[in-house]
Amino acid sequence: MSARNNQANKAAARERLRIEREQQAKKDRTRRQLVVGVSAVAVLAAAGGIGYAVVQSNKPSAWESAAKATSVTAPKNTTGTNGTTVVVGKPSAKKTLELYEDSRCPVCATFEQSVGSTVEKDVEAGKYKIKYVGATFIDNAATGEGSKNALSALGAALDVSPEAFLSYKSALYSAKFHPEENDDKFAKDSYLLEVADSVPALKGNAAFQKNVENGTFDAWAMKMSKAFDDSGVTGTPTLRMDGKPVTVAGSDNPPMTATEFDTAIDTALKG
Repeated sequence: MSARNNQANKAAARERLRIEREQQAKKDRTRRQLVVGVSAVAVLAAAGGIGYAVVQSNKPSAWESAAKATSVTAPKNTTGTNGTTVVVGKPSAKKTLELYEDSRCPVCATFEQSVGSTVEKDVEAGKYKIKYVGATFIDNAATGEGSKNALSALGAALDVSPEAFLSYKSALYSAKFHPEENDDKFAKDSYLLEVADSVPALKGNAAFQKNVENGTFDAWAMKMSKAFDDSGVTGTPTLRMDGKPVTVAGSDNPPMTATEFDTAIDTALKG
């Protein structure tokens, strides 16, 4: 082999090696850029996910939004600001018994089971009217949303008729359907509709069912709850007539039996 060919071969080999190194270096740069790019995308995605989570956690709940609503759909058979005045009874009745209740309240359930039928008979007879004020404070005390959801459903019943409202309220408080205070059954629309099936005017009532499932009266329920908060009443059940508490004589306790109630209401009607 001549010296010339030998030198040429060496030069060619060096050139191939140079080209191979440049190609490898280019591949390495591309790989590093790809890794950096993917990492950046991952970081952005993670940041975006965290940001989305933060935004979602800061969004108000459906009930918080309902409480802040400026447009309120009130049930039929209501009056006053946002329809929060609910009075049931004969217009000829001269007195009005104010009744403050929370749907999840176990003491309210005891009251309704013992005295509710007496109240309904008195109202039917025109002895007095009932002004109902619904509360939702147990949702905060025991956690949940059953008080709010049940109040909204009561609005749907009131939209059907005052009689349907009273019957549905009685069913919600009944021994058969009223849950333990810490059992948030009323938060489920399906359960509220199950209870409603025991009320002839509501069973199979498509409009009522739609209003319950769509939360038509959610904002109204929150305005009603605000009316309770503004009333100065601190517990349920509370009964008042002419601005005065209706209680068992010599105590601050509400009447919890039909006999106690008859005595207390007769005194209130004379006052």
